[in-house]
Amino acid sequence: MEKHNFVTIADLTKEKILYMIKMAQEFEKHPNRELLKGKVVATLFFEPSTRTRLSFETAANRLGARVIGFADPKVTSGTKGELKDTILMVSNYADVIAMRHYIEGAAQYASEIAPIPIINAGDGAHQHPSQCMLDLYTIYQTQGTLENLNIYLVGDLKYGRTVHSLIMAMRHFNPTFHFVAPKELAMPNEYKLYCKENGIKFAEHTAFNEKVIADADIIYMTRVQKERFSDLMEYERVKNVYILKADMLKNCKENMRILHPLPRVNEIAYDVDEDPHAYYIQQAQNGLYAREAIICDVLGITYDEVVNDKTIIQ
Repeated sequence: MEKHNFVTIADLTKEKILYMIKMAQEFEKHPNRELLKGKVVATLFFEPSTRTRLSFETAANRLGARVIGFADPKVTSGTKGELKDTILMVSNYADVIAMRHYIEGAAQYASEIAPIPIINAGDGAHQHPSQCMLDLYTIYQTQGTLENLNIYLVGDLKYGRTVHSLIMAMRHFNPTFHFVAPKELAMPNEYKLYCKENGIKFAEHTAFNEKVIADADIIYMTRVQKERFSDLMEYERVKNVYILKADMLKNCKENMRILHPLPRVNEIAYDVDEDPHAYYIQQAQNGLYAREAIICDVLGITYDEVVNDKTIIQ
């Protein structure tokens, strides 16, 4: 089977993104299969994670694969800087590696040395392409299209790798982005330059209120990530700057949906959970279907094989 990596969303064409969405739709219909019976998926998490790791492991299990790996880098040789040795060793045991690392570019490096496919499960503040794929699937699911949407990115836009990946992926679909952040956490210039180079419309805001968000199709909230700050005083200044509350949603468009990569801290009030615009729990569930699609794709399993799969477990 043809094998390839899933390291950056920037490499995906419009056609490939829509193809992966179709694949995820098939897994939503029938998530339990034995397409990967006899395969081994390794999850190597050099940075703490619960939701992403469990999502990958559940996806592998529901496809019939076995899972190996670690979620505590202290017990691995990676703490000695021996990333290369760890990747090559695990490649002897597994068919694919899903890897999270605190160093930007670590997944790209792993993909260059590993003889098996590498899936980037997040590298520093750089990219989070599998989260982006489930975000794209969720946006498509809620809006019926990816084209011509008003997308509001709110909160930590400086360190938020999920929003960085989403900008790159949406370049194919004529979005209008609204970057809502305090100046300390503003969208980095490199991504604003990326928008200009790719003809992506965007506006910047520091205010966050019902008037600002009234035209949104998607409001994508992010948490302020304490672990990314070297200056804790700076973190304390910005951690509660933007809080989405239910009374801010009364003038929103009917189709608008609120997304969040989770976990939240204080940025979405709990009274929003009961609002019909809230969609972040369903979004998290979509991680299973998107990651099933990603694992199969990097192992060379095609959409037609998924559609005609006879290993479905009811």
